[in-house]
Amino acid sequence: MRIDIDTLTVEIAGARLVEDISLRAGSGQVVGLVGPNGSGKSTLLRCVYRALRPSAGSVRIGGDDLRAMTARESARRLAALPQEVAAEFDFTVAEIVAMGRQPHQGAVARATDEDRRICGSALEDVGAGHLAGRGFLTLSGGEKQRVLIARAFAQQPQVLVLDEPTNHLDIAQQLEVLALVRGSGLTVLTALHDLNLAALHCDLLHVIDAGRIVASGAPHDVLTPELLAGVFGVRAHRVPHPETGAVQLLFDRLPSA
Repeated sequence: MRIDIDTLTVEIAGARLVEDISLRAGSGQVVGLVGPNGSGKSTLLRCVYRALRPSAGSVRIGGDDLRAMTARESARRLAALPQEVAAEFDFTVAEIVAMGRQPHQGAVARATDEDRRICGSALEDVGAGHLAGRGFLTLSGGEKQRVLIARAFAQQPQVLVLDEPTNHLDIAQQLEVLALVRGSGLTVLTALHDLNLAALHCDLLHVIDAGRIVASGAPHDVLTPELLAGVFGVRAHRVPHPETGAVQLLFDRLPSA
């Protein structure tokens, strides 16, 4: 399902954090947002998953205005994995994943056999079926991310929004999480810190700097030495990935003036 962001602006306490951003993610595409810390990536995504109301502009899913939907309606179409997920009580993994079924349940929220089947399948899909009885707070960072992705899959959305899904993960876990997302077939909008991971796993990239999109396109076209010097303040050397051919980057400090 397609997602459209049109002229989105966020102003808080007189400061414009996001200004006039428009972008599209076609059905089944993985679209990445990259940019320096504080550039506005997370603020933009918070508007998409309704944690923040934009000052202007709109978000549409499948052509329908997100803000015109009820919370239940939007949750049936879109699932989100924010940067930080608070879990103060030690729910079991099975209970965490079952929360993904709430948008599809009635007011009583009583789980059905079909709900349990969907949750079990989601856990197996992310390789975490063996964790079902574990307490969520006892898991490693990588295990937690897999469980939270399983919860999103159990929600059966058509759009998945991820804010830095590889934070705090080792390299094997990073590759595993992004492979799961890539293989889901969902429309994905994600902010990524690692430019090489973004180049490997995203169909399109939007580079955000100071709240504005400054470049958009395929990773090979966007991640140029000139742009990386101007936006990130680094010197980049481009090399092809030996197996996929995707652009990969080696970094160095810019020479002193």
